[in-house]
Amino acid sequence: MVKKLTKHGNSLALVIDRPILDLLKIDPETPLEVTTDGKQLLIAPVSDEARKARFEAAQAQAHAKYAKAFRKLAE
Repeated sequence: MVKKLTKHGNSLALVIDRPILDLLKIDPETPLEVTTDGKQLLIAPVSDEARKARFEAAQAQAHAKYAKAFRKLAE
């Protein structure tokens, strides 16, 4: 399927056809994650597992970077 972007105020919008929204169970309240690999735009409903994995990765990164400061704060 080839789509064109639509002007929406000062931005551009991608209109997603109803059959695709129904297939993926996406409604106006569904949070969507928009990512890119540098060549493609990826849009997917946010899953709780994906959100949890990103949070845990960020937490691990913060702990690795600031472990000393966290220990001092805990004292």
